[in-house]
Amino acid sequence: MKVFITGAFGNIGLSAIEEMIKQGDKVRCFDLKNRRNERIFKNLKKKYGDSIEVYWGDIRNKDEVKRGIEGQDVVVHLAFIIPKLSATGMESEKVPDIAYQINVLGTKNIITAMEELPYPKKLIFTSSVHVYGFTQHLNPPRKADDPVNPPEHYSRHKVECENMIKKSNLEWCIYRLAASLPINLKLDVGMFDVPLNNRMEYVHTKDVGYAIAKGVRSENVWRKVLLIGGGPRCQYYYREIVEKVLEGIGVGMLPEEAFSNVPFATDWMDTKESEELLHYQRRTIDDYVEDVKKSLGFRLFFIKLFRPTIRYLLLKKSPYYKKRPISLRVIWEGYKL
Repeated sequence: MKVFITGAFGNIGLSAIEEMIKQGDKVRCFDLKNRRNERIFKNLKKKYGDSIEVYWGDIRNKDEVKRGIEGQDVVVHLAFIIPKLSATGMESEKVPDIAYQINVLGTKNIITAMEELPYPKKLIFTSSVHVYGFTQHLNPPRKADDPVNPPEHYSRHKVECENMIKKSNLEWCIYRLAASLPINLKLDVGMFDVPLNNRMEYVHTKDVGYAIAKGVRSENVWRKVLLIGGGPRCQYYYREIVEKVLEGIGVGMLPEEAFSNVPFATDWMDTKESEELLHYQRRTIDDYVEDVKKSLGFRLFFIKLFRPTIRYLLLKKSPYYKKRPISLRVIWEGYKL
């Protein structure tokens, strides 16, 4: 199977590439040419040889998109500007006009190119649990046929793309993803935007990659909206996720006052159908923490050594804690070597 993948060198893309090549697919990557992406591709080429190639391009350029797609069997469309932790360095809520060009018009270019070419006619698009909006007042879990109520530019872009795809003459599958954190951990200010009592479903990036790889070869996923999450054992309250990650890397849990109390657009999901079709739910947040620790390696020692300083700097970043004096007790809490 020949697969064209956009946003190839982001968090989910790298996991999908690994799983697709494992099952014997040939992968054509499409992403922006920059130093970071060139370095990543060089390492992938060394590892996977002829199983991987790259077409450098801009998703806003229809001709570049069409050249990349031509001759492939399936398209996996991941490229999207997200609210936080974007590999591009841009945030959808800060640059909504640019984000719209990339997210919505870029998706339109994908659809148009696929409709104009004799093949490929199969498209997997990754959407998000964010499309449901604020649902903490509703009984969980969210289902694929629940109404959408997107609260920000990012999720509105996702819904617009979903609708374009459904109206196309393509064979499509839409994956609405739960929270999938990058193993290359960044403690971004966005971590404070979620209330600690907010329901959140986690899914490991490698499990998402596996679900994409299985979807590429499946005959049973087309014209479906599938919810992709870690399943019941990955349904947490946000406090549990933050605590496991921060304690795991040696920073320690931060005060509740550092976090927002405004509901956030995440929830638990009904993933029964997607798991029956794809059998991808293999990991939990505990596996993620171990992966992060391996990724950090010797740096874990320095995180523990400078724990008070790191806690101080993180609390300084929190927009919800800024007006509070940061006490020595809070920053030195739990410190031991």
